[in-house]
Amino acid sequence: MSEKTPPTSYDRRLLVFVALFLLFLFSLLLVQFYKIQIIDGEKWRRAADRQHRLSVIEPYCRGVFYSNTSVKKGHPEKAQPFVIDVPRFHLYADPAAIPEACRQEITQKLKQTLQLSDADQKKVLMQLGKKSRSRKLILWLTREMHDQVVKWWQPYARSHKIPRNALFFVHDYKRSYPFGKLLGQILHTVRSEREQALQQCVPTGGLELSLNKYLKGEDGKRVILRSPRQPLETGTVVKEPQHGADVYLTINHHLQAIAEEEIAKAVKSANATDGWAVMMDPYTGEILAWAQYPYFDPSNYREYFNDPKKEEHTKVKAITDPYEPGSTFKDITIAICLRANTELKKQGKAPLFSIEEKIATTARNFPGRGKPLKDTHHYSYLNMYMAMQKSSNVYMATLIQRVIERMGEAWYRKALEDFGMGTKTGIELPAESSGFLPRPGKAYQSGAPEWSKATPWSLAIGHNVLVNSLQMIRAYGIFANGGLDVKPTLVRKIVKKDGTVILDNTAPKASRRILDPADVKEINKAMQFVTQAGGTARKGNIPGYTEVGKTGTTEKVINGVYSKKDHISTFIGFAPANQPRFVLLVAIDNPEYKYTPGVGRNQMGGTCAAPAFKEIGLRSLHYLGVPQDDPQNNAWEKEVKELRELFEKWNHPK
Repeated sequence: MSEKTPPTSYDRRLLVFVALFLLFLFSLLLVQFYKIQIIDGEKWRRAADRQHRLSVIEPYCRGVFYSNTSVKKGHPEKAQPFVIDVPRFHLYADPAAIPEACRQEITQKLKQTLQLSDADQKKVLMQLGKKSRSRKLILWLTREMHDQVVKWWQPYARSHKIPRNALFFVHDYKRSYPFGKLLGQILHTVRSEREQALQQCVPTGGLELSLNKYLKGEDGKRVILRSPRQPLETGTVVKEPQHGADVYLTINHHLQAIAEEEIAKAVKSANATDGWAVMMDPYTGEILAWAQYPYFDPSNYREYFNDPKKEEHTKVKAITDPYEPGSTFKDITIAICLRANTELKKQGKAPLFSIEEKIATTARNFPGRGKPLKDTHHYSYLNMYMAMQKSSNVYMATLIQRVIERMGEAWYRKALEDFGMGTKTGIELPAESSGFLPRPGKAYQSGAPEWSKATPWSLAIGHNVLVNSLQMIRAYGIFANGGLDVKPTLVRKIVKKDGTVILDNTAPKASRRILDPADVKEINKAMQFVTQAGGTARKGNIPGYTEVGKTGTTEKVINGVYSKKDHISTFIGFAPANQPRFVLLVAIDNPEYKYTPGVGRNQMGGTCAAPAFKEIGLRSLHYLGVPQDDPQNNAWEKEVKELRELFEKWNHPK
């Protein structure tokens, strides 16, 4: 029996070396494990998640616009939306999980199921060929379309051993309009594609733009697993979306529908290019209706913004297109003169004029004018009531001459500013024009002074001043409510989804007094003759009700000169006369220049705008349930007769 050979020193060194080498390798493994699991653990976890998980947006619901259902007593307070967000689905694909041999067949199935065009089918096939784990295939599918895709896809994926979430859906919301085009220019819409960086909706204009900070929300986050065994499902919400706040408008959908129907009729009847009507509560400043024709349909916004001619109809012309107000400004002239009377009386001084004063109104020269100022018809003498009824230029200029002589130009301009001229109303809409009110000491680009010696006489009759329609509505609101300034508004309140009120405009507000109530009474009495026999707007008379108002017909400036054939024609008034429910402005832009026997000149405000005032006013008063205050249409018969007799005595003596 042989004895074992004892290990040599070489063997022992080799054994130690192998042991140390194995220990070294094990140490490297430990270090690598530590590096992977601890140091770079988050990196590799993210990589694994990218391979097996997909994060998709859980969209927020944009705020809703609601109608004002409180304007009619006894009207149900049920919320009535003008626009809502409806659920829709976007179809996505995971191209890496779909075998190339199946792509053509899948595309064909989608075409048949969703009625795709050949062009759309090619786009889908192209997306399936991308080297990506997430490609957008088809947008804005309805629930019915969603279910149809799921119905054929699940069996197909199972039979072809394709992960069932190789096709998946992302939930989203799309703007929908229960009333179609109603209130289109005021609301506007949002684009179909979101802004890429922040994934926010992009408003096209209107209240969607100006109130976007309230309407928008914040997207949430949903995680979908990628696995052949994972069923087609929506995944897990890891971050809840924050929905936008709702906006309760001042506009009532019934009144809005009435205004839109009638303004369309008026524009077509006058063969005009455009027209608009704005109705306001004179006590609160709440806009009750705001119609414009031609319409803007928000659901087809691309059609408008891709056509320069149609894009014009997306503007809110009542605030974006200033114009010379013409004769509708004469009420403001009278108001300023009565205001001057009141101030002079308080100072113990003689007034500028008296309401019954017999003032000469034949053509005459005024300082700074190159030719005499005259009226459209010859009048020898007029008092304030007659001057308003006949819309006299000479009478207004005569009174303002007295204002300049007694009160000064600075006082006169400040009075115009108090009526809101030259400043924006602050309505909650973008692109409002401030209009134009000449400034003493300022010059045009040509070097000519804005305020010349002749400027006051031009302002007196509504020339050399530019206004937007809402400024005029605001001014007439002062006459309707007894002399107080009001701020026009479209928003009653803004409320979060949880009921938190962000903004509340319904609380009573302190108002600045502009006119003495006694002066307002006289202005309104003067305006009552406009729609009566002998006035310029008989067609604005509302059957069964009293009303006051004023017509305006102004030539538009074309290529730097006044055009005899291009006009903007308006009527502004309120009803009933003593307790007004609304102030209403009707504007007809570019009515056809023609004369119709038995009707009159088509372009005149009394011919094309006053009838629309009558129809909108009558239908609105009926809807609001306002009792008739003049069932026989003879409330002012005595006053009209007395004024006519005095007019004949002064101007056609026997």
